[in-house]
Amino acid sequence: MRSRSQNQRRRRIVQTAAALALRGGVEAMQMRTVAERAGVALGTLYRYFPSKMDLVVAVVTEELDLLESSIERRPPGAPTAAGRAVDVLMRATRGLMREPELADALVRSLIMAEVKTELGRRITDLLWRVAQGEGEDAPAEPDRDAPAYVLAGSLASVWIFELLEILKGHRDVEQVQERLTVTAERLMPGLQNE
Repeated sequence: MRSRSQNQRRRRIVQTAAALALRGGVEAMQMRTVAERAGVALGTLYRYFPSKMDLVVAVVTEELDLLESSIERRPPGAPTAAGRAVDVLMRATRGLMREPELADALVRSLIMAEVKTELGRRITDLLWRVAQGEGEDAPAEPDRDAPAYVLAGSLASVWIFELLEILKGHRDVEQVQERLTVTAERLMPGLQNE
């Protein structure tokens, strides 16, 4: 378990890396520069983040934390599971497209096998939660083998592919929203409280 000072140091490193990425993209997140600006030794940085991709994943994870907080403050209001799921994915898409380098880093972190990441599971969990709604009957934790959870995971996979298409310049945000809406409406009817 990390001490409070270790958590603060880690957070400072991630915030420094995020600030560099916002100004100059992922390429600007040079490990030596991050260490210098965060006020830590290069060896300390590598203890927390063994590779640049691990640091990128931490930055993207922080962005996902912000998305989850935003959804807790302002839950999607659509009446259907599909509508709520698309709302969440489009909020994430628009946020990521403000920083295409971070979107690119997210896609890479999700498809690169050598980087351990919980992002795919967290996105699926988030979709599953909003699909269930806020009612008293909504389960607190997903059954990750249940059909409803598998469907939410399939929608997350489609979203990741659509992000890749935006990054390659093959689609714009409106086209992605249309495609996600069609997909969600097919995958998620009656998903609530399954």
